[in-house]
Amino acid sequence: MSKILITGGAGFIGSNLTEYFLSKGHQVVVLDNFATGHRHNLSQHDANPDFELIEGDIRNMADCERAVQGVDYVLHQAALGSVPRSIKDPQTSNEVNVSGFLNMLVAARDAGVKRLVYAASSSTYGDSEALPKVEDKIGKPLSPYAITKYVNELYADIFAKTYGFETIGLRYFNVFGRRQDPNGAYAAVIPLFVKKFMNHESPVINGTGDYSRDFTYIDNVIQMNERAMLTENPEAVNTVYNTAVGDRTTLNELIGYLKEFLTEYDPAIAQVDVIHGPNRQGDIPHSLASVEKAKRLLGYEPTHVIREGLEEAVKWYWNNLR
Repeated sequence: MSKILITGGAGFIGSNLTEYFLSKGHQVVVLDNFATGHRHNLSQHDANPDFELIEGDIRNMADCERAVQGVDYVLHQAALGSVPRSIKDPQTSNEVNVSGFLNMLVAARDAGVKRLVYAASSSTYGDSEALPKVEDKIGKPLSPYAITKYVNELYADIFAKTYGFETIGLRYFNVFGRRQDPNGAYAAVIPLFVKKFMNHESPVINGTGDYSRDFTYIDNVIQMNERAMLTENPEAVNTVYNTAVGDRTTLNELIGYLKEFLTEYDPAIAQVDVIHGPNRQGDIPHSLASVEKAKRLLGYEPTHVIREGLEEAVKWYWNNLR
C-alpha cells in the first residue's frame, strides 16, 4: 500500500479520490485550504488512522513541503476552477493554479515522490475546432483559466525533461457526480440544474442549448487517477491524457435526461420550464474527447456513460440536498 497526498482533497473530485483510496487500504494525506472544498466531505474519515488532514495552502511553500513528507504519490487536484471566475479575477487564478502548482512540483521532487498526477483541463484545447479532441493537437486558450492549466502541462514537461521527475496530466472533461457543489456563483451546470429543478425553479441555459460537452462521471475520473498513479509502463508517463467518455451530449439533451430521472422522485419537475440566456464568454461550442490514448497506454475503460452517471448523480442529490 502507498502513502498518497491529495491536494484539494476536500473538494468534489479530491474527496471522492480520498474516499476511494482509503477504501483500498492506502494511507491518504489531504492538503486543503477550504477555499472551495468542504470539511463535511472528509468528516467520515476523522477516526481513520490512515487519514491525515493538513489545513494549508499550495501557495505557501512550507505547507507543500510539510504535506509531501514520506509520500509515495501526489494526486494534485487543488486549483481554482471556473472560466468565469478566472475572467473576473485572473490574478488569483494564476497564483493558485500556476504558482501553487509549481510549488507542488518542487516540493514533490525534493521529497523524492515517485510520481505526481495532476488535474489538467479540456480548456487547454482552446479555439481548436477539431473533433474529437486528440492530446497532441490544441489551439489557443480562450480564458485565463485555460492559460493556467496549459502552463501546468508545460511545467510538468520541463520537470520530466530537466529533473527526471515523473508526471502525468489528466485533461478532465466536464466531470460530474456525487458531492459536486450546487451552491455558489461558479457552480457547475449539472448540480446547478438539479438544484433548480428540485426547487421547481427554471434553470438558465447559456445560448440555444445546442452546445455539447463530453460529460464525465466521477467514477471514470477515479479510474484514470488510479491507472495513472500505478502504471508501470514507461511509455505511459510524462504525458497527458483526455479523461472523458468519448461521447458528447448537448445541453438540451442534458436537460431531458435530468427531467427524466428527477420526475421519478417528483413528477411536478416535468412541468418546470427552462430559460435561455446569452452565451457565456470564453465558452467553446463543442467538446468531445478521444480516449484512445488512455485506453492504449493505461488500459482505461469508462464504466459510466452519461445516462448511467446522471442516474446515480440524481439519486445522490435527491438523498443529500433536500
